[in-house]
Amino acid sequence: MEPIIGLFEEAPAWQATALLIGMSVVAAVMLEFVVLRTVLRYTSRTKTAYDDILVGEFRLPVVVTAALAGVFLLTEVPSVAENVLLTPDQLDTFFGKPSLSVVVLAWAFAANRIVNRLVDEVKDKGSRFDFAPVFSNVWTLVVLLGTVGALLSIWNYSISPLLGAAGVAGIAVGFAARDTVANFFGGIALYFDDTYKLGDYIELDSGEGGTVVKVGVRSTTLMMRDEVLITVPNAALNAAKVINQSAPQRRKRLKVPIGVAYGTDVDAFEDLVIDIALEESLVLDSPKPRMRFRSFGDSALEYELLCWVGSPNRENKARHRLNRAIYKRLNDAEIEIPFPQRDVRIVSAADGSAVTLEMAESEGEDEGGDELRSQSSPTTADTKMNTDPDVDRPVVGDGGVDPGPR
Repeated sequence: MEPIIGLFEEAPAWQATALLIGMSVVAAVMLEFVVLRTVLRYTSRTKTAYDDILVGEFRLPVVVTAALAGVFLLTEVPSVAENVLLTPDQLDTFFGKPSLSVVVLAWAFAANRIVNRLVDEVKDKGSRFDFAPVFSNVWTLVVLLGTVGALLSIWNYSISPLLGAAGVAGIAVGFAARDTVANFFGGIALYFDDTYKLGDYIELDSGEGGTVVKVGVRSTTLMMRDEVLITVPNAALNAAKVINQSAPQRRKRLKVPIGVAYGTDVDAFEDLVIDIALEESLVLDSPKPRMRFRSFGDSALEYELLCWVGSPNRENKARHRLNRAIYKRLNDAEIEIPFPQRDVRIVSAADGSAVTLEMAESEGEDEGGDELRSQSSPTTADTKMNTDPDVDRPVVGDGGVDPGPR
């Protein structure tokens, strides 16, 4: 600015005024009708709309700045300030500061418009930009506060008291609306972490799970499998362990446990279950289904069918179909599916009275480690029985219970 003002220091007031105003008008016209329109014609041929938004919104502040630059510079030229009826301070108050304020407002308006239009352009281009409206609101607030601060500085108002008052007010608002503020910043953190997006199926550490149908500034809405909407605050999601079943891919691995009796031909059994999985339409062909022999159980060979479905929402339906098909085909192939059984042995006294004892064969022991026993009504049998001399009832002697095979 100093070199430009120096060019007009020796010129008379009327010449300096005419030259500055004329140069400003010519610069504004040239920028509008030559430079900016040429750039707009070029950007209209590109495939993206972002350059059109930038050039279109910059037209107003560029032209306004060029037009008002002469007015502002007039207040800084000594020959002009000394040969007008107004004092230098009045000249600055009525011409310099207002012109500079209009320039600041034009640029602030353009900056806010650019971001808002860019957000409108990208928010429908995928769930990755679901939080874009949040940044639009934040940007508007930042531009507003910056513009107010710049205008106060131009008009020589000290903003230090306002900053102090704003700090006190911010603390008060922060305590009063701490949950809302926590949800707001929690939503921003979830966006940057890319935890989930619209359409993802997520599970919380509380056991709840559902499909993300809405991501808001304060909360996230989940659609449960029974078509019930649950609203979860973003702060809670940010603090909880979230399992995204749809990432990095939407497919979900399904584990179906199966138990078969000892002595089963494992090769034939594995081939049969694999064929069942391949025939199921909900099961993906790639990766291929496979069987895994997990352990030797108490009464069964513990297997697990591993296969993939297209999305987590199909898991329960695919499990239902596979369980039905496996049960029918194993029955047709006469492959035994073990289940808990009970052996009953009757112990009778010498006088003909008897007592019936039961015990679970496959489990054998309860959680405390004691054998499961129960008494029933007397029947007839030919087995040894001891009698307590103090109590007129039969008791079980040593070896009175056959635990059966374990």
